[in-house]
Amino acid sequence: MNTAHFDEFLTAARAEPEPQRLLFVFGVAELPPGATPGQAKRHHEGRGGTLAPVMCVDKSLDELTSFAELARESEATGQPWDMVFAGALAGRDGAPPAAADVERALRGMIGAIHRGAIEKFLVLDRQGQLLRFS
Repeated sequence: MNTAHFDEFLTAARAEPEPQRLLFVFGVAELPPGATPGQAKRHHEGRGGTLAPVMCVDKSLDELTSFAELARESEATGQPWDMVFAGALAGRDGAPPAAADVERALRGMIGAIHRGAIEKFLVLDRQGQLLRFS
């Protein structure tokens, strides 16, 4: 999916033929234990660190109309976050994905983030703008 903002992600999900469940994993950039002074400097400049998932949620397209809504809901938890990883899970034959499939997909996203395998997710900042990692 080639999008630059969260609203484009919602539009694309709504255009899919099968019902979609939107998956979100909120994360923070942390300084790894035992970091070198160079790593600490890059992290302080916003260019380094490790990604750590801190919370996740799934939503139907009917439950979410904007990134601002998602951000407000996440802020109500009191859990700080720097970015959100977004994905979608398609249902089958007109039915939404089963709860067990959603749970499995969220666990898979969390595992991928821990491994640094984030290329298949949209990664958005706190304003809903696409982040790119190099």
